[in-house]
Amino acid sequence: MATLVGQQSLDAEVSFRSFGFQESDDSVVPVPFPDCFEWGVFLQPHVRRFDLFSAGHTHTAAVLARVWDGQPDVQETDWDERGEIDYESVTGEVALWGDGRSDQLIRLGRPGQWRVRVTCTGRAEVERLTQEEGTAHGVEKYTIDFWPKSA
Repeated sequence: MATLVGQQSLDAEVSFRSFGFQESDDSVVPVPFPDCFEWGVFLQPHVRRFDLFSAGHTHTAAVLARVWDGQPDVQETDWDERGEIDYESVTGEVALWGDGRSDQLIRLGRPGQWRVRVTCTGRAEVERLTQEEGTAHGVEKYTIDFWPKSA
């Protein structure tokens, strides 16, 4: 059974339905966010970066980032979306990008090859709110789990 080694709560400033995560050292990211963002793709992997497609246009999404020592169990919940990708970290720190780079970092603890699972809820409600009211805060919720790929 996997052990949780770190957990952080982050606020993602979503702009044009997009936000992403990439290596903290931008110089090691061949194509930085938001270049090559693909509209409508929930979880899009790139080299040392991954992008998320939100259901709401402009809002603040709640993100729970968790780092594990092995593959965590899948929580059986009614997720609106779910995806998994491989991710390479050369720094051990992942920066959050929305409408520009955030000061918030996910600290993996070490560089290496990682597996990433992203789950999301609140998509229909955030879509409705951003269309009717223009913005929302914490309605769309993401959980991002990182674990070493070799685990």
